[in-house]
Amino acid sequence: MTATANPTAAADAPAPSSSVSSFAHWTPPQASSATAFLALLQRDFHVLRKNLKEFIPRVILQPLMLVFVFTYVFPKIGSAVGGSDGASGFSTLLVAGVLGSVVLFQGIQAVALPMVQEFGFTKEIEDRVLAPLRVELVAIEKIVAGSLQCILAALIVFPIAYVVPSTPVHIAFHWPILLTLGPLACIAAASLGLMFGTLFNPRSVPLLFGIILVPLTFLGCVYFPWQRLQAIRWLQIAVLLNPLVYMCEGFRAALTNVGSMTLWAVYPALLAFTAVFIVVGLRMFKKRVLS
Repeated sequence: MTATANPTAAADAPAPSSSVSSFAHWTPPQASSATAFLALLQRDFHVLRKNLKEFIPRVILQPLMLVFVFTYVFPKIGSAVGGSDGASGFSTLLVAGVLGSVVLFQGIQAVALPMVQEFGFTKEIEDRVLAPLRVELVAIEKIVAGSLQCILAALIVFPIAYVVPSTPVHIAFHWPILLTLGPLACIAAASLGLMFGTLFNPRSVPLLFGIILVPLTFLGCVYFPWQRLQAIRWLQIAVLLNPLVYMCEGFRAALTNVGSMTLWAVYPALLAFTAVFIVVGLRMFKKRVLS
């Protein structure tokens, strides 16, 4: 005797659990965080693309005036500054200094200034921290976006520093150094921007430029190599606390054959500065967001 199938068995069978259906659409937390991270990054670059008319003049003006006056006007009027003395000429030295200062300023402008506004009266930072991301990753995204803007600024400014001088500029690309030190300098500058952006409030922003950035620039080996400070030994030691010194000296090693600080000092110093800036910046960012 053969058993016959129960025609109501299929109808009586339990429906698939809703948990199974939801599991099919479940997204791992890591994927969700990555999507949110990329969305924030895309948002920042969408804003940058909309504000290119402001970004490009802001990036170009200061280095253009610097290069134009020191390496074009001065040689034309017979001043010793900017005179040609071979591969170690002032025009060649200034290329690395201009790139270092542009990277530093852009890292601070791209990260610190918007963050000061976001933490200000409008509290725009709250929109970002509502994303499905850990608070620390929101700050890391700002560093990444700022670093990419630093690279873009350096690419825009380099032709100016190379073409404008009236005296020869002797460039020698050392690609392994350039391709490693360039991104490291940009990350260090953006990390410094994160730290400044969390330490300063809107009322104290003028102090950032007037009291901090001006000394950093004039004592950052932008206009002279670090080795030439041997005549002022105490100053040569004191400027080692300036991260811009290592950026400029690193770019000199990457772009010229002029003597520069040893890379055994440049790389560790930039890594140490970056680590300090990130740790302090993340701690202050989290503290201000959660307060």
